[in-house]
Amino acid sequence: MPTRQIATSTLWQLASQITMAALSILAIKFVAIGLSKELAGYYNSAFGFLQLFGILADFGLYAVAVREVSRTKRRGEVLGALIILRFCILLISLGSALCIAWLVPLWRGTPLPLAISIAAFVPFFTLLAGILRTVFQVTYTMHWVFIAEVTQRIITVSAIGAFIVYGFRQSTDTRLLYAFLAIGGIGAFVLFVISLAAGYRLLRVQWHVPTAVIRSLLMQATPFGVAFFCLALYRNFDTTLIALLRDDFDLQNAYYGFTMRMVEMGYLIPTFLLNSTLPVLTGTGDDQERSILGKTFLALLVLGSISLLFSAFWARPLVQMLTTSAYLSTASRPGSDSALLLMSAPMLLNGIVTYCFYVLLSQHKWRGLVAALVCGAAFSIALNIAFIPSLGFRGAAMTAIATNVLLTIVLFPQAQRVLPMLITRSQLLRWGIFSLLLAAALWVYRPMLTSELATVFGLISIVPLMGIFVVLCGLHRVLLYPRSETNTGGK
Repeated sequence: MPTRQIATSTLWQLASQITMAALSILAIKFVAIGLSKELAGYYNSAFGFLQLFGILADFGLYAVAVREVSRTKRRGEVLGALIILRFCILLISLGSALCIAWLVPLWRGTPLPLAISIAAFVPFFTLLAGILRTVFQVTYTMHWVFIAEVTQRIITVSAIGAFIVYGFRQSTDTRLLYAFLAIGGIGAFVLFVISLAAGYRLLRVQWHVPTAVIRSLLMQATPFGVAFFCLALYRNFDTTLIALLRDDFDLQNAYYGFTMRMVEMGYLIPTFLLNSTLPVLTGTGDDQERSILGKTFLALLVLGSISLLFSAFWARPLVQMLTTSAYLSTASRPGSDSALLLMSAPMLLNGIVTYCFYVLLSQHKWRGLVAALVCGAAFSIALNIAFIPSLGFRGAAMTAIATNVLLTIVLFPQAQRVLPMLITRSQLLRWGIFSLLLAAALWVYRPMLTSELATVFGLISIVPLMGIFVVLCGLHRVLLYPRSETNTGGK
């Protein structure tokens, strides 16, 4: 198995996400500074609503694309069929989203329907670019993803930042809201153009695709599509439910929306790591494959505990750094830092659920997965409907905790039966010690984070400290060498 290529591919994706996360911090900050809380709520509500339809538009095609393009000798034909399918499903899904947005009675007379219409260009071009990402994934040329994504984010951040430089602060002018959303669409279009140009050099797309190929891919994608849609319902539908169930949804989603932007960064990293592993999962269950699965799971635990601990210990300083002090909790109301603290547990559990998701779908064991996700989505919607009217975004965050716990309990045993990993008690102990050391460091640092600049210096200084903890715990040896602990203890 191409372990080095998997590592390189994942590192390029991590580099892309780290750079984009840094730029996203600026984007979130600029939006929070430039728009009033009410308009920021509409901004977050628009993207929260579109996330559900964006995932529906994906319809599992990317997961199928990585697997099929990596295995077939007719790559150009399969990719052409996937692009055609993606384009058609995008039109249906996003078209439905726009129709619903303009028909919801509660949203009439508000800026939200037009905001959603403008923001729709972001998922449209991003998802078109996403299917081209398959080429870079299977050829292990993920540096093109880095170039495309970072260029996109630089354009959007620079353009939004220009408004802040020219003096826009807490504006109540809806034209600025629409301008910020349009800038996002322009950035997504640039992402698509770069991806198309680079992808076409690596793999020539065949546009004359037999109907049988399209039908076969659609049938293969359907289980993925249903699973991804259920995933979207329990992950992303809460923002829309807040907009439907609360009269003050603009303020609620102002606080909750910025938190979810931060949480989504933590959600994406496990997905990229697993996308790099997916092409080599053959299902043989030999020691080498089980070892790669064990290392992947251990990496997810490490990344998840980092996200959980930072969100739990540094919720208030991180929110202040990423937005403004207006979004912090007060004695009279909860703020974005309260939401981030509550969402810390789902950030760890999400990595486990995502691992199970990919293992089961990669081995075509989708029936149990889909059944569990349908129940999870129904459970999440029921709890949100019960809690959001009285608790607002806190009810949505508590629902996310309960849903992720439920899905972890149900899905992890299934994944282990289908494709058991090779992970030892020693490896888990190393992860536990690393987590304790990091928690202690974050707790010691916390009283010193009294300003945005102090938080920035705290983040910069704690990164090498985490590297030291990794070395002290021996995690670098475990993650880099697949057989270092294969025979050292129990599973």
